[in-house]
Amino acid sequence: MSKTYRIIVATHKRFQMPEDKDLYIPIQVGSEGKEDLGYQPDNQGVHISHLNPYYCELTGLYWAWKNLECDYLGLVHYRRYFTSKQHSYREAISMDDIILSKSEVKNLMSNYDVIVPKKRKYYIETLYSHYAHTHDVNHLDVTRQIVSELRPDYIEAFEQVMKQRSGYMFNMFIMSKENVAAYCEWLFPIIDELYRRLDITDYSAFDARLFGRISERLFNVWLAKQDLRVKEIPFIYMEKIDLIQKGRSFLQAKFSTKNKICTRTFGSCCFRDIFNGFDIKCNFLCSVSTWNSL
Repeated sequence: MSKTYRIIVATHKRFQMPEDKDLYIPIQVGSEGKEDLGYQPDNQGVHISHLNPYYCELTGLYWAWKNLECDYLGLVHYRRYFTSKQHSYREAISMDDIILSKSEVKNLMSNYDVIVPKKRKYYIETLYSHYAHTHDVNHLDVTRQIVSELRPDYIEAFEQVMKQRSGYMFNMFIMSKENVAAYCEWLFPIIDELYRRLDITDYSAFDARLFGRISERLFNVWLAKQDLRVKEIPFIYMEKIDLIQKGRSFLQAKFSTKNKICTRTFGSCCFRDIFNGFDIKCNFLCSVSTWNSL
């Protein structure tokens, strides 16, 4: 019997989607109480759609874990897709010519256990210090405490990952459904407990999405403990970048009143271009290393 491959595309709005509807399944995340966009909603069957303002694309992952039957499962975003070669976005570009095809997915999964985007490099900061400089570091400290209580066998991996200067970000991957289930069974109890412990009553919509950001770091923690064959491949950002808006988002994260640490020293920062992996070096007024990508 042939294997089935599904890659969910997390989206909250109408956007161009791949032609291969057998491989790529657009998921309307946060669909509970929202206008039907014509995509698979994440509020059918067993779901946590109502948590989307906080959990981001994790509500789509949860829906697929609980409701989608397949042998291999992937997660991408409406603006970010895996590709076999590095590309820069152009308006004339054809999505279906550059994103992973089913044959490419099959070939990759026949040789590897996990497909991930190329590591995002922070150069002058660790994963911990980068979060501390752009968000409230207490989020990570509470997460560490929860990991020590619920999964103490992962605490060493947690501490090692927080010291890294690079990581697999964006909550993008392709794995066997069995491995996805193992990851979700590990991840969601930690995220759910974090949601219970943190008081986000006065958080802005931007700050409240912290659980999605924390899960990016936790994926690296989980993966560090697995004996799996990992393959890094490029990804493409399917939209023209508005650098001015990205700058606003960056500064909002950097100087938010929720931040406990806010260094404002001159320094040389390296920014990872999010669509073609090209390293751009420049001077900036903040000692941080990347644009906020949410």
